[in-house]
Amino acid sequence: MFGKARVRNGKAGIFVLTLLLMGYAAMTALAQNKPESKNMDLVGYNDLQGRSAYQPTIHHQGNRWIAYIGHHGGSAMNSLTGKMEDNGTSIVDVTDPKNPKYLAHIPGDPRIPGPGETGGAQMARVCDGSELPRADKKKVYLLRSRGTSSHEMWDVSDPAKPTLMNVVESGLRDTHKSWWDCDGGMAFLVSGAPGWRAKRMGQVYDLGDPSEPQFVRDYGLPGQEPGSTGPQPSDMHGAISTGPKGNRIYAGYGTTKSGVIEILDRDKLIHGPKEPTAANLESPMIARLDLPPDVGAHTTFPMIGVDVPNLGKYGPAISKRNFLLIVGETTDNECQAVEQMMHIFDITDESKIFGVSTYYVPEPSGNFCSRGGRFGTHSTNESMTPVFYNRIIFIAYFNAGLRAVDVRDPYNPKEIGYYIPAITDKTDKRCVGTGDAAKCKVAIQTNNVEVDDRGYIYIVDRANTGMHILQLTGDARKIENLP
Repeated sequence: MFGKARVRNGKAGIFVLTLLLMGYAAMTALAQNKPESKNMDLVGYNDLQGRSAYQPTIHHQGNRWIAYIGHHGGSAMNSLTGKMEDNGTSIVDVTDPKNPKYLAHIPGDPRIPGPGETGGAQMARVCDGSELPRADKKKVYLLRSRGTSSHEMWDVSDPAKPTLMNVVESGLRDTHKSWWDCDGGMAFLVSGAPGWRAKRMGQVYDLGDPSEPQFVRDYGLPGQEPGSTGPQPSDMHGAISTGPKGNRIYAGYGTTKSGVIEILDRDKLIHGPKEPTAANLESPMIARLDLPPDVGAHTTFPMIGVDVPNLGKYGPAISKRNFLLIVGETTDNECQAVEQMMHIFDITDESKIFGVSTYYVPEPSGNFCSRGGRFGTHSTNESMTPVFYNRIIFIAYFNAGLRAVDVRDPYNPKEIGYYIPAITDKTDKRCVGTGDAAKCKVAIQTNNVEVDDRGYIYIVDRANTGMHILQLTGDARKIENLP
């Protein structure tokens, strides 16, 4: 009798569990169909023609604000020309953030079927000729990667009519997240130069006169150079320079695992010995930190001159400190691999780097592993506008959307807001498994973020959802340093 009762109760338990799981799935789906937010509002939106987006750059161009957005490989209809075009660079007027206007699309390379990133034109950096040392002062210039093979220079003085000027470098095996110092003219390209063991390494170009690119040198970690042997360090992902005044370059290697942080003397890198030997690669290196095998270094964002609140009583010699904020890139869908996070390192004494804090989004807070796509960090904003610098960092967190984090006390970062867009009819699916065993879900994949001097925040989506323009609200907005 008791046995029968247990059987009946077991069936009932299974039935209840099934209902709970169905309700859980329904709640997850509902969350995807409407935006979720805290202390953050949507201001404007553009679908970017349904193209998979990577890096946005927001440029104050005369009396206008123009967004230049790089794209992953793929293709879509260009509504301005009525033609299918390989994904490249979108140019959008965001002067009125409530009504962004799509101005032009510069096609990139076609995507090659198979694994890895191919095609498109992922990176976009923009400088005014009035800032560059030897440029036409009336012009505006766009440096972009094209596919995995080249870097190009475009005249975007009229952003609706971009014109190709020259090819800075070609014949490469790969390209990625480059940097361009407008005040000095030096560009730190991520390339795959022939002969190097690393698929991605660094190249320095003097683009002070964009019409005449001048090669300076190749660089990377010892063990990546031509002719080297032994273990090969992780490929370079990107570098951030503090320009001639700051005289530092912060480079990240290994986006998803076995990350390496490198701090370089910018002047020594530019003017030091150029031959890519191990000794010459080490010469401009001030510090190097090898991270654990499960930690990547996608973005290396410096926070210089932070007044740490709790250390103020000891005087500026102790309280004013320098930090380096690192995020890795999560690449596996539905939590099939370790979630990457944000880590902050104290670099006040560059010879003694140490970690001080970590920030991450708890998965249960949004049941993110079941939503589909990637869950974890990817990138941060890179603008150092005084509106947000050393105050708030914005993190693109894939299916957890955008996260705003108060970093005024780097020892204790605190989330102060978030925005997760709703999926649209253009949002693409993300799958686990292959062939007949593949299980796919449509999911937001907030990929990159940038900010401007007006306090607007721009996020773009890897799964074709477009660009959302946001602003902070409530208590979070009070932390901004608006003019």
